Order: sequence, then C-alpha cells, then structure tokens
Amino acid sequence: MPEQPIKSIQRPPGQPGQGQPAQPQIRKLGGQPAPAGSSTQQTNMPWAPPAITTMEDTGLNMLNVADLVLKVLYLSGVLPGGDIADRIKLPYVGVVDSIVDFLKREKYVEVRGSGGFSEASFQYIITAKGAEKAREALERSQYAGAAPVTLDQYIAAMKAQNRERLQVQEAELRQVLNHLVISDELLGRVGPAINSGRSIFLYGPPGNGKTTVAEVIGRLILGDDLWIPYAVDVDGQVIRVFDDVNHELSDKAAVRMATGVVSDPRWIRIKRPMIMVGGELTLAGLDLVYDDTNKFYEAPFQMKASGGMFLIDDFGRQQVRPRDLLNRWIVPLEKGVDFLTLHTGRKIEIPFFVLIVFSTNLDPRELVDEAFLRRIRHKIQITDPSYDEFREIFRRVAQAKRIPFDEQVLAYLLKEWYINHDRPLRAVHPRDLINQIIDIASYLNQPPAMTRELIDRAAAAYFVKL
Repeated sequence: MPEQPIKSIQRPPGQPGQGQPAQPQIRKLGGQPAPAGSSTQQTNMPWAPPAITTMEDTGLNMLNVADLVLKVLYLSGVLPGGDIADRIKLPYVGVVDSIVDFLKREKYVEVRGSGGFSEASFQYIITAKGAEKAREALERSQYAGAAPVTLDQYIAAMKAQNRERLQVQEAELRQVLNHLVISDELLGRVGPAINSGRSIFLYGPPGNGKTTVAEVIGRLILGDDLWIPYAVDVDGQVIRVFDDVNHELSDKAAVRMATGVVSDPRWIRIKRPMIMVGGELTLAGLDLVYDDTNKFYEAPFQMKASGGMFLIDDFGRQQVRPRDLLNRWIVPLEKGVDFLTLHTGRKIEIPFFVLIVFSTNLDPRELVDEAFLRRIRHKIQITDPSYDEFREIFRRVAQAKRIPFDEQVLAYLLKEWYINHDRPLRAVHPRDLINQIIDIASYLNQPPAMTRELIDRAAAAYFVKL
C-alpha cells in the first residue's frame, strides 16, 4: 500500500515568556526513568580521561613529543615550562619536565631565566642546534598543537562513551514538542525513530520542517556530554579531531579545566555533536583529509560527529552521485565500524557510533534503491500542513511577533494567494509572510498589522509563479 502522508510541522519564532522546550524523561530500555541530560550508561561514574603522571601513561613516543615541544618553541620563541605544557596539553610534572630535561641534555634548548621559584616557571629558548632539529620536524609535519592520544586510546574512549538505546514515551515527546504544530501521525513516526538510535530518512517538499525535525531528534538523543581528543596519533601521523566550528564546549568544560579535575588535558569535554552538511559534501570529505602543506590530517565529518548526529541535508544535491554517497555508508551502518585511509595507503578502523539523518526534498525513487532503504529502518515523510495546521502556525507566529491575528484576513490570504493560484501550503510560509509584513510596514512608517493591503504586498513580493 502507498505510504500515508505525514502532516507538516513548523517551529514558530521564540514567543515572549517562553524558554527552551521542556526536556522529557529519558529511559534506557527496561530501566527506570533518568533525568534528561544525564548519562544513560548504567555506571556509577561517567567515563572521564584517566590520569597521566608519566611519559609512559601517554602511550606516545617520547621523541615525537620532544619534536612537538621543539616546534612550539621554534614558532613561539621564549616560553616558560608551564606555558609549553599548556600549549601541548600535557602535565608539566612527570611528563613535560622529563621531555625538557632530555632536550637540555641534548643541547636543543637552554634556560634563559626564571619567572618564579618553581621549575615550571623557568624560561626556555631553543638553541641553534634545536632550531635545525625543529625545522626537520616541521618538514615532516607542521602540527604544533595539543599532543595527540593514541588510536587505541581513542577507540577505547569512544566505546566507553557509546550510549545504549534510549526510550522516549509518547507523553514525554508531546511535552518537548509542544512548541511545534505537529500531527499525531508525525509524532508516531518520530518517537520510534528516536528510540531506535539508527539511521533516519526524512523526505518531503521543501519548507515543511525536515531540518527542524532533525534538530528535535538531535536535542532529545544528545543530552549528555562527550570527551573527545584534540588529536589522534597513528604511527606518528596526526589526525586533528576537535575544531571550534563543529564542536561546542560543554558548560562544565571550563570549570573542570580551571579546577584541574581533568587528569589528561589532551581530552576536551564537549556537548554531543550535531553536525550538518549540505550540497558541499563530497566522497573525499568522508575520508581523512590530508593537508599537503601542513602535513597532518583533518578528521572527516562522521568522525567529528562520533557519539552524536550527522545530518546530510539537501541529500541528492551533492556533486557526487546519490548512489555512490549511499554506498559509502553500507558497512558503517551494518557493522558499526568505519574504515579511513591514510595517504600512505594504510586503512584504520574506528568505531561508528553516529546517528545518520538523510534529509531530501527530492523523490526518494530518484535517489535510492530498495536495497539501501532496507538498511534505513525509519523513513519519515513530512508533507504540507492542512488548513487547520496552517492557521495555527500563522496564529502562533503572529502572536510571537506581537501582531494581532485576524481570521478574516487569513481566509482572504488563503483564497486569493493559495486556492486561486493552486499553490501548496508550506509550513514556513507564515513566518516568511509575517516578516514581509513587518518589513513593508516599517518602510511605510506604520505599525505592522494583518490587513488585506499588507498581505497583498507581502505575498506579491514573496511568491514567484513557477
């Protein structure tokens, strides 16, 4: 039988006096309720970076860390030992001090002075011999940031922080979605999709809230925080993971760093990531990106989204064929692991703990075949709103913008600009038309209002006959 259409949703602008939507209680399957945002792991303590007190605890090659210190000094000039430790994110006592002692013995660095009584306050400067060594290291890799963790440490941490399946109940989901105009049919699809924790395929006409649905799903399943490394070391090759564009620091991160609770500073606490890409996505962007100039790697999108959600928006409009893009996900979706390739040809295996959401305005029959759709458990069609839903969206948007709502003017809009033109309703139209009214009223130096004159001018400026 043909799939029944699902009614659309629209998020109105923030209304006066309203805060963020209430978070529902999240349950682990078969478990007891737990407050939203808390860890779903049934352990006494959530995972945190283990303490490191010696060079051996880092798992890194001492010579590689020594090269990192030399590069930092070469690029920065004179630095106290404590600042060197801050730059490479390793404890000074027990780790950096042993590296500095080694570099002094080899006459790569020397003490220039002291800013205090502790050894960490000693000022270090690179020697001519050390500068030559640093240039050699920079030719191999320009990376001069936080010391990486080992690949084994990264894999173990991601596995430890992989959350078990969540369970959201219907009443709880209604509570968190009360700021949206959403149909029972759509609600009945979103809830099971959240509980599955698997890939989701959103499709339907543009402007009806597919991205909003994805954001709601992400907000519900990404409640607690996540520890990720600044970078990962693979046989001396550095893969940079953290970036401040795709990752948002946890509210607790600064407090923990300031109080010194974090034992291994190579890890940073973030909010579980929700990364969105669109038409710019290519197959190359889903593998390790090697910088030929700087000679280190940037982690691909799905690795940066590990432990969170990866939204592929406008699916089908990428420069790569949809079938090729979908085939890229078959192994990760089925096996829970992903394979990335170094420029040397070596393949590495990393955990794939990512909820992938595909969102498209195109007909799925033009994009995918039945074999792939079987691998995506939840397909959610988001269609145009009904007239009653459109009215409620318009009322909420007008209220949020402090414009008196007029039923008769809305009826005029629907007849003159929708029915007479055989134009489909879109959930985004109320927001856009209200904003048009505000812009026109501002130009006319009059208060914005729902009048036939302003509605006509707004619609004439907004709609284009295709």
